[in-house]
Parts: sequence; structure tokens; C-alpha cells
Amino acid sequence: MHSLEPLEPPRVNDFHDRNMSFPTDFTWGAAASAYQIEGGWDLGGKGPSVWDMFAHQPNRIFGHHTGDVACDHYHEYAQDVGLMKKMGLKAYRLSLSWPRVIPDGDGKVNEVGMSFYDRLVDSLLAADIDPWITLFHWDYPYALFLRGGWLNPESPKWFAEYTQHIVDRLSDRVTNWITLNEPQCYLGLGHLTGEHAPGLRLGLPEALLAGHHSLMAHGLSVQVIRALAKRPARIGWAPVTASYYPKTNSLADINAARIMHNSVSERDFWNNTWWGDPPLLGHYPEEGLRAYGKAVPKFRASDFDTIKQPLDFYGCNIYTGVPVEAGEDGRPKLIEFPAGHPSTHFLWKVAPGGIYWGPRFLHERYNLPIVITENGLSCHDWVTVDGHVHDEARIDFLTRYLRELNRAIGDGVPIEGYFHWSLMDNFEWSEGYKHRFGMIHIDFETRKRTLKESAHWFTEVIRTNGESLLEPTPQEVDSAVEDLVDETA
Repeated sequence: MHSLEPLEPPRVNDFHDRNMSFPTDFTWGAAASAYQIEGGWDLGGKGPSVWDMFAHQPNRIFGHHTGDVACDHYHEYAQDVGLMKKMGLKAYRLSLSWPRVIPDGDGKVNEVGMSFYDRLVDSLLAADIDPWITLFHWDYPYALFLRGGWLNPESPKWFAEYTQHIVDRLSDRVTNWITLNEPQCYLGLGHLTGEHAPGLRLGLPEALLAGHHSLMAHGLSVQVIRALAKRPARIGWAPVTASYYPKTNSLADINAARIMHNSVSERDFWNNTWWGDPPLLGHYPEEGLRAYGKAVPKFRASDFDTIKQPLDFYGCNIYTGVPVEAGEDGRPKLIEFPAGHPSTHFLWKVAPGGIYWGPRFLHERYNLPIVITENGLSCHDWVTVDGHVHDEARIDFLTRYLRELNRAIGDGVPIEGYFHWSLMDNFEWSEGYKHRFGMIHIDFETRKRTLKESAHWFTEVIRTNGESLLEPTPQEVDSAVEDLVDETA
């Protein structure tokens, strides 16, 4: 375990002192998931997923929206890859639809579905874009749900079999693999509170059992990739990062934020260590065992021989953060944001400190390189009368966050890449099409694609390997001039 020294206060407005740079081999990319963009929900032999089931139920999704067509990426993938190339993306994080590949979840492979991903991978490589494959991004096969889904002790074997088919077909061209995306969401929201598919409201013991099976599935999947990949594989996973950052750079506040980062509460799944410790350290955290108590499922010590497998990177999905200070009794105290603090369209607080401290604490605990596998925001943007999408708020948000990421790298955190969420506007789960996270605007009636201003801005960030982020904004120049005048007056 590493312990990094406390930092000097950040100088985010002093552009004269910015001399750090991103590593020369830094990966710049964007991400999306199958159900959110593909459409073609019942085409080409695809089986239904739990999200197909959930979205077709009344009053589950905002506006009665579904992912039946979504961005129609299933038909428009060639156009989309062309736009990625135009943006200068070096990598694209995509997920595969398990029931598109294996309609019943196990058993016979659907050649039409597999061929779609064959063509997509080939198109990406032809455009010099590295495909990063996520094996599970929530669209669990409906047929396996009817057999108990993640509650079934056979579910890890089903996932391993699915992994094997994908590795057999694509590992001659794919190097980077992610097993599971955000178990806190598909288990917490999908199995505990019922807000997401499959819409279950289980007791805590049952939801934790589903979680244990998910962790077993992750471990088996890593074993399959290691054993069968046709080229050297780099493997990670991508949980939610619940990020807490110190109010000040005092040791007391840093330790308070660290305690919160590693903490587990008794009822919810929004924590880092219950999910991160088993695959990286080989056990559940003691605090989690105490917090969940009798709800913890029975498990064998040997389960962790399966769950804990060597990983090459820790995927960090991070959007916001919570400031923390040390209280008078030394215990962590969460700080409320002041009234009017900037928020995204999703009402998530803008908190750039989260993307500095989240990766720092993760690396400190798990000693793995970090890849930012998701980061971005929902903006209230649209195509204006001039035909463009002026999403200045997104550019400002990303400038602030990427500067903090750059600061973390300069302070010794090994961050290897950044994937913006999302490549394009898409189906935002239970929120339907209410939110727009993309750098590409999608007209959900015509499916017309429009590159937003942020897409062109990101192209320059990639071209300069982040150096353009360190250039002062006009406002910073004005502020620096005012400071100089004050100093010489």
C-alpha cells in the first residue's frame, strides 16, 4: 500500500506555473454501451435483455422511452466510426450485448450478432482506433433472468462461457478488456431499489448474494481471458468510484477523506471497498462485514481464489465528489455545497477535486494503474438556429476536471487513459432521452448526428496530448493582468 505525501494547495488559476504534461502514451478516448446506443433490440436473432423487459413495462422509464432504436448504432456504426476518426479518438470503449451474441444467455451463439461486433472491431482498427471491450454493461439476458439471473449460483459459469465465445472470436484483434461495469448500479439500482432493470426490490441479503456471484463471474472471466486470449491481454474492471476529497490539504482533512473513500454504510451499495477489496485484496473489508452484518451471504474462503485475479488497471467511473473535513472529534464531516454551487443537468455537483482524489485513493489502496473509464456530464444543449451545438458548459467542466487529472499525474498517480462519457447522446437508462451526455448530438427522431463544439475542442486536446488544456482562458489572462496591476500599483 502506498501513502502519498500531502500536497501543496492547487494553483489552478496560475497558468504561468503549469508545466506538467500527460504521458506520451496516454490513451484518449470516448465510451458508450450497447443498450444505450445500438437499437435493433429484436433484429438479427438477438434475444431480449432485462432492459428490453424493463423498458417495455409501463411507468418504468421517463417519457415511456425505450432503447428499441436508440441511436440506431446497429445500422449506423460505420458513420459513427467515421465521426470518431474525425474527432481524432485514439480508443473507443464499447460494450457488447450478451443476448445479441447468445440469445438465451448460454448455449448456441448467434452468428449474426457476433458478426456485427466483428465488423465493428474491424472498422475501428481500420480507423486507427483501439477497441476497449466491456463484456457486461447491464443488459443481462432475459432468458437467464428467468433462471434466477445473478441470484443463481450458476451465473458465474454462464458469464465465463459468454466470455469464452467473445475471446475466441475477437482476441486476435482486441487487447484491452473490462469485465463488469458498475456493479453498484446494476445491483444497487437494479436489485435493491428497483429503479433500474430488472426492477427488483430484494432484501439486502439477496442483493449481496447477487453481488457475490457477480464478483465470482468477474474472476472467472479474467481467468478465461488470460487462458485463451490470442494476443497479450490487458484486463481491468470499471466500478463506480464514490469520490471524497479533502476540504483543505491538511493531513487531518486528507485522512478524513480517505476514511470516507474506504467506508461502507449499512444499507446502500455506494462504496468502493466492498466491491474493490475482493478482486484486488482477496477478501471483503472488515468494515463492510460489520456494516452488512447478518445480511452478508455465506461464502467459502476458496471463493476469493476465483474472485482475486491479477488485473492490469483499475477502471474509474467518476463524475462528481463530496468534500470532507475532519470534525472536532476527528471523525469525517461531509461538507454541504453552498447554495448555487454549479450542477450538471442531472443535478450532480461539479466537483473537479473528485477526479484528483478518487484515483489517488484507489491507487494508494490497490497499487494499480488507473484508467478513467467514464467521466462527463449531462448538459441542457440542443442544435441552435446556426446549426451548431454550443455546449460551452461541457468544455468548461472538462477543462476543470482534466486539469485536476493532469495534477494527479504530476503528483505521481499512474493514470494511463481517459474515456469521455459519452461518445454520443443516448438512452440514459430510467431517465430515457431526458439527458444528453454526448459530444455528438443525436436527433432521436431523424438519427442525425451533429458534432458539438466540445467534440471539436476534444479533438484539439487529443492532438496536443492535453497541452491545450494548460493554455490560459481569456478570463484567466484578464485575472492575471489584474493581479499584476495590483502588485505593481
